[in-house]
Amino acid sequence: MTIPTVCLSSPKEEVATALRDACTKVGFFYLEGHDIPQRLLDEAAQLSKKLFALPVEQKVLLSDPILQRGYTRFEEETLDPANQPSRGDTKEGFYIGDEAPLEETDAAKLHGPNVWPNPTDCQLTHDQCHAFRETMEKYRSEANRVCMQLVGCFAPAVDSNDPHLFDQYFTEPKTSLRLLHYSAEQSDEKNGLYACGAHSDYGMITLLLTDENPGLQVKMDDGSWIDIPPKRGAFVVNIGDMFERWTNKRFKSTRHRVITPKGANERYSVPFFFEPNFDALVECLESCCSDDNPPKYPPITAGQHLLNMYEKTHADFDYLGEKKE
Repeated sequence: MTIPTVCLSSPKEEVATALRDACTKVGFFYLEGHDIPQRLLDEAAQLSKKLFALPVEQKVLLSDPILQRGYTRFEEETLDPANQPSRGDTKEGFYIGDEAPLEETDAAKLHGPNVWPNPTDCQLTHDQCHAFRETMEKYRSEANRVCMQLVGCFAPAVDSNDPHLFDQYFTEPKTSLRLLHYSAEQSDEKNGLYACGAHSDYGMITLLLTDENPGLQVKMDDGSWIDIPPKRGAFVVNIGDMFERWTNKRFKSTRHRVITPKGANERYSVPFFFEPNFDALVECLESCCSDDNPPKYPPITAGQHLLNMYEKTHADFDYLGEKKE
């Protein structure tokens, strides 16, 4: 069994039908026809590798745990605490959010400047640092465009008569680009060691770029796990808890994990997380509830939902600045 494929360049009605089918059955799909040049995808992946190749003492200088930006060390994130008793995920990361001037920083909304590599804190040259930022910002812009296209197709996919159903919630979408590097250490399910613990994503849409190495698995309704092979040129897309909540569980936010097999190579991936406006109120859509199927969740703002989830899974997360060394 594998996940379905959605072609974004197809007529909107066809895309909506394909999205409805994928999101109600498995919550995952390959996305083709997105028009992001392969050259840009390759550049983003290559520059990610260069960043993670830096000495750890340099990488730790590129971090802001208050705004959830920059470098996160190996095992800092534990996505399945119940089954990861002693060690966190065997991956490191680098998080890039929506850029904002320092004077506009609002930690309570995770709003502020990014942490970018610079020649003062790492051995990359000025030109290399500039190329990294320029490429990542271009990639974020393109990924944002793709997600906005998907949002436009989700209105008919949830059977709404309003083609602009979601427009008001995405005037200032909250996005996060995460560069991830998984070690080659073999996963050990028996002892709770995972490259990435089993979890469902917190937000609306995740757009995943991955290298040629396997490891991603999705949990099916019968409890089995299926492999999601890499597909060059295509994204792996899944919906998250927030969209499941919005659709009253009609759309599935499916648990997934990363397993590193014996003898595997190091693995790199670049997920792009796309969320509604921070203050958007997420409550059950009219087309997804009825007298026989009332709302299953109380309303919550998109931002508060994300803050709640970050605090549960990130050891260094400190948006209120209250944690001490």
